[in-house]
Amino acid sequence: MAHASRQPRSLLPKAWGNRLQARLIGLRRPRTVLQAEPEPRLIGSAARGQQLLSGQIHLAGHLVEGLNPWTLGRAAPDDPAFNAALHGFIWLDDLAALATRPAQIAMRDWTLGWIARYGRGGGPGWTPELAGRRLLRWVSHVAPLVPDGRAAEHFTRSLGRHTLFLARRWPAAPQGLPRIEALTALIYGALALEGMENHAAVALAALGRACDVIDDDGGLPSRNPEELLEVFYLLLLAASALSEANYEPADAHLAAIGRIAPVLRALRHADGGLVRMHGGGRGAEGRLDQALSAAGVRARTEGLAMGYLRLSGGRSTVIIDAAPPPVGVHAAHAHASALAFELTSGRRPVIVSIGSGEGFGGDWRRAGRATPSHSVLGLEGVSSARLGPMNGGVEYLTDGPREVSLQQETADDTRTVTLSHDGWRRTHGLIHVRQLSLSRDGRILNGEDALGAATAADRAAFTEALRRTGREGLRYSIRFHLHPDVSAEIDAGGMAVILSLRGGERWIFCHDGEGVMALQPSVYLDKRRLAPRPTRQIVLSATIAADESQIGWTLAKAQDRPPHIRDLEPDELLADA
Repeated sequence: MAHASRQPRSLLPKAWGNRLQARLIGLRRPRTVLQAEPEPRLIGSAARGQQLLSGQIHLAGHLVEGLNPWTLGRAAPDDPAFNAALHGFIWLDDLAALATRPAQIAMRDWTLGWIARYGRGGGPGWTPELAGRRLLRWVSHVAPLVPDGRAAEHFTRSLGRHTLFLARRWPAAPQGLPRIEALTALIYGALALEGMENHAAVALAALGRACDVIDDDGGLPSRNPEELLEVFYLLLLAASALSEANYEPADAHLAAIGRIAPVLRALRHADGGLVRMHGGGRGAEGRLDQALSAAGVRARTEGLAMGYLRLSGGRSTVIIDAAPPPVGVHAAHAHASALAFELTSGRRPVIVSIGSGEGFGGDWRRAGRATPSHSVLGLEGVSSARLGPMNGGVEYLTDGPREVSLQQETADDTRTVTLSHDGWRRTHGLIHVRQLSLSRDGRILNGEDALGAATAADRAAFTEALRRTGREGLRYSIRFHLHPDVSAEIDAGGMAVILSLRGGERWIFCHDGEGVMALQPSVYLDKRRLAPRPTRQIVLSATIAADESQIGWTLAKAQDRPPHIRDLEPDELLADA
């Protein structure tokens, strides 16, 4: 588990090194010209681009009114995440997606505005990962950014300064996604700028070494699916740029692409989105399918993929968190989600996690990581893993399950998995066992959740837990968070919940009569929106007073969407006003 000695040291020396090098390089006047313009491959949202043009700057969960992002003054939120999003220039992808003259003017003016204010090494944007993110966008969208006359010289000089900064400071980027992002940008800058070519070979080799963060099975230690997608996409961008410039990507680089692709296929729901656990969201719209297509890797992962298990049948997918949570330095965004699952039917998410609270403030960030925010069993008031004390501005997940077991079998056209975790064994003497069975046609998901004390020592720990609480039993609940587009109502008898999906599909949830069922409020955290979306959750509540308690339940499709209705409505992209 995570201990203070394993958590990151202070980043102050790195911060000073970044600032010093940015200032020194800001004094240089590299003479360089553009010699290549790569094909734009960074796709943004035209809807968000239009929002930016209208004067609404929506970044990192904040909405700021302004027609110039560099003159916000006191209106700018005092939030490092907002500054990172602003100075990282990902919003440039959104303006580029509009492909209109006003959008191109804004792209050019805002970029030149940044260069005028911060181009000599000032401001919060001079870290390897942010400089890399920015340079990657500038080179990718270079055609509308290159100004006329003397301003063109300032722009290309800034490209050169960024490339020199990354050549010196990429080792200061944390391993994983930040370092891969910095090195990919260094490759882009070195290949696009005359006079910078000597940095390409160094960056190529370093990127191959940086791929060591991808384990032999194609996963990341953080177990964050969206982070894995971003790493994958960057590696594809770098490989493509190198190949087009007649460089051969490192063997480790290409091997990492081959290992990651099958894992992402396993983490992909039927609607094309990723499972939303351990700090990750669905992924940028269309990016996963685009990346998998570009990779050309058709292999699939059998069994666990980065600790997740995927069941599929018909048009339904179930993805389960079937491994212990990340530990140590990798647990900065980890969730207490052991044995939680998500269910998608076709293009429609049905059962979900509430998602990552990043960008919605500290309270939501903590709430999104807790066990009750996932579709899984939880003891009242106690997550299956706990958040440790704040360390360097980060709360690391600690004291989680040490063992997560998995057994699988297929019989009578049904795939059954039995899982367990020991997250409450040390504190309450209890083990959670979950059995899920999905029919081959994907129309029926049967489940059973049990809590129990397995050994004499466990029973003694359970008795002690009862004594500490002063209660005759411990309350627990099994939660099933619904996607906001799912309508739910309890039938007249109170024993079932009818779920109606857009397009006319219907599912029925029922249980075996043990415990009490209720529909309660819930939320859905979506990075594309300004505030949590209200939704509902099905909650089965019961008490364990003896050595064991269990509840059975079923989720069954009762009605398909009418065949004449095409289930192709686009998802909403804009934030709530």
